[in-house]
Amino acid sequence: MRQIPFGKTGLEVSALGFGCMRFPVIDNDNSRIDEKQAMEMVHHAIDMGINYFDTAYPYHGYDFSKGGASEPFLAKALKNGYREKVYVATKLPSWLVESREDMDRFLEEQLERLDTSYIDFYLLHALDRMNWEKLLRFGVLDFLNKALETGKIRYAGFSYHDETDLFKEIVDAYDWSFCQIQYNYLDEEYQAGKEGLLYAVEKGLAVVAMEPLRGGTLVNGLPPEAREVMHKTAPDRTAVGWALQWLWKHPGVTMVLSGMSHLDHVKENLQLVKDFTETQWTEKDENALQGIVKIIRGKQMVDCTACSYCMPCPEGVNIPRNFALFNDYHMLQDPAARLRYQRLLSDTAKASNCIQCGLCEPQCPQNIPIRAELAHVDELLGN
Repeated sequence: MRQIPFGKTGLEVSALGFGCMRFPVIDNDNSRIDEKQAMEMVHHAIDMGINYFDTAYPYHGYDFSKGGASEPFLAKALKNGYREKVYVATKLPSWLVESREDMDRFLEEQLERLDTSYIDFYLLHALDRMNWEKLLRFGVLDFLNKALETGKIRYAGFSYHDETDLFKEIVDAYDWSFCQIQYNYLDEEYQAGKEGLLYAVEKGLAVVAMEPLRGGTLVNGLPPEAREVMHKTAPDRTAVGWALQWLWKHPGVTMVLSGMSHLDHVKENLQLVKDFTETQWTEKDENALQGIVKIIRGKQMVDCTACSYCMPCPEGVNIPRNFALFNDYHMLQDPAARLRYQRLLSDTAKASNCIQCGLCEPQCPQNIPIRAELAHVDELLGN
């Protein structure tokens, strides 16, 4: 397995990381991991050189309000010498923190759940404007300093779900070792985006790219026209190969984090990273991919460019984010868009909070009937 220097940490991590949010489950119950299958996946991954495992407090739970099954399962999977072979990353559940004491309490609980005396990489989970400002008020930077000083965490980072300007503000606010952003060939201009990626690299941060397949939709939800372009351009390259190779050839991406849910996925991803060379990606491939992106974006329902001229909404509705999730649902038949709407957007930011004042509409360069479209968003994603 190819190893990559991890920013300024002095460590090397595998070019492919294992995301522990999509283990196989029993009877479609997300809180019940199929431990036999998942254990085989984890051990095979480690034996083949993957040394970075990313989990979080709520993964494999009923909802994001309490601890899920992922952390305890990972602890079990890393017994018998496997813990010493890997780096474990987990995250502070930012949305559940209501005091400085909560931060310490969650960290202690996670150390216990992971059955470890330290966490290699600790992230502030799913930062957006609301969570970031709340954590700052409660003293999160002091919390990180203390956790680092006591050795309970080795390196501090954050995962991110908001706009580029805030991302840069957070990068500059602390001596982070790394960050984790949603990044794939469809999301170069989404959330932190390419601009944020390059800014983080300039500041010396390692960058972990999450959602390389957009939750599988860049494989399972691709329009037939897009698949045809892929096949004509590189008949032997799979849709997974297109997505991962695009990321690996990107000089700013330190590591690609893949949420694998079957042993075959692990084996396919391992083979792809083993076979990858820079020369595999050509100008022809890049031009074809731009055409694929154009095909996918042609399926969007709201012609929103995320220019944010409609913002700020006096009620706090995040209009571009709502439209992005609405378009995700339609462009790639993405059922997880509903989950992201319900869990990642605050009640204030949701389309349901629109009071139909109409102040946003005269500011929109695309002349979008914003009030009507927000009602469609909530009707589709809010139920």
